[in-house]
Amino acid sequence: MSHSMGKILMLYSSVDGHTHAICLRLAEQLNANYAITLHSLDDAALPNPLQFDKIILGASIRYGKHRPNVEQFIRQYKRLLNDKPSAFFSVNLVARKAEKNTPDSNPYLQKLLTQCDWQPQLKGVFAGKVDYQKYRFFDRQMIRIIMWMTKGPTALDSSIDYTDWPSVDAFAQRIHQL
Repeated sequence: MSHSMGKILMLYSSVDGHTHAICLRLAEQLNANYAITLHSLDDAALPNPLQFDKIILGASIRYGKHRPNVEQFIRQYKRLLNDKPSAFFSVNLVARKAEKNTPDSNPYLQKLLTQCDWQPQLKGVFAGKVDYQKYRFFDRQMIRIIMWMTKGPTALDSSIDYTDWPSVDAFAQRIHQL
């Protein structure tokens, strides 16, 4: 009997698609060794997490919060997430600052995991992307104000990817070890 590949469920919550892009990069790094099932938490029908060997959850921040479906999923499956190898990563622009780009120093990741009382075996924080062209009018104005206040880019033609892609690749390698 041949050894079957491990199965990974990778779930994401993405507003503008950048968290999804990070998941695709992780999947690319992992798919030689695992069968990857990638789903948005916005999908009506999610696969049953019980059928997977490892669970990876990625979520972006908008206006200082992860989206409600992230916390809902964690609360619903907390016992399972504690029983299986699991990883969580947060994508947020504050992580473009060196002092906020680790799981221990990133306030958003800390807050969510404390609220949900969950400690995944692997945690990651990646800086996101500012892409004013992609945002709706209201978001464009709000994000511009936040960037101005935090000394980020404010030019409306800015499209700056702050993601440290080698860190994403290193995170993928750590998923192997879970």
